[in-house]
Amino acid sequence: MNQVAVELRERIAREGSVNGRIIKVDRFLNHMVDPLLIDRLAAELAGRFARQRIDKIITAESSGIMIAQALARQLGVPFVYAKKKRPLTMGEFYAASSFSFTKQESTTLYVSQEVLLAGERVLFADDFFAVGSTHKAIEQIIEQAGATLVGAAVIINKSERRDIEAILTLEELMG
Repeated sequence: MNQVAVELRERIAREGSVNGRIIKVDRFLNHMVDPLLIDRLAAELAGRFARQRIDKIITAESSGIMIAQALARQLGVPFVYAKKKRPLTMGEFYAASSFSFTKQESTTLYVSQEVLLAGERVLFADDFFAVGSTHKAIEQIIEQAGATLVGAAVIINKSERRDIEAILTLEELMG
């Protein structure tokens, strides 16, 4: 386990909690945010994708925005967040449905065709990867755009999938 993973695990033990598949990190990751911690997490994740060509980072509104922005800064590329409501100013768009494990609700995600272009290589970023519903919706949006999903970078992977780059897995938190 690398240094930032150890730091995150200790922070969760001290200021958060793990109750089965529910990981509470409200005091430093996804309600009140420690920007220095986010920057360290993003630097670790960026290092894992440094050799790939990435044109944009994409995430879903709202909890993934902090890590997506920090990761985009590290990689020197813009980031896009899929909106949960389509504003009147959004003309042509891509859309897909996502189910939130934490909120227990379904949401449609929208991305303007102006900000996601055919041929772009896009990295998905989020705070958690639970059952993959958000990832699947983003994957569908990227496909609609004619872009390519090059990978997924998350802070905590709660799933069994091993193709998701994560700082920590649920097993590492429980163990």
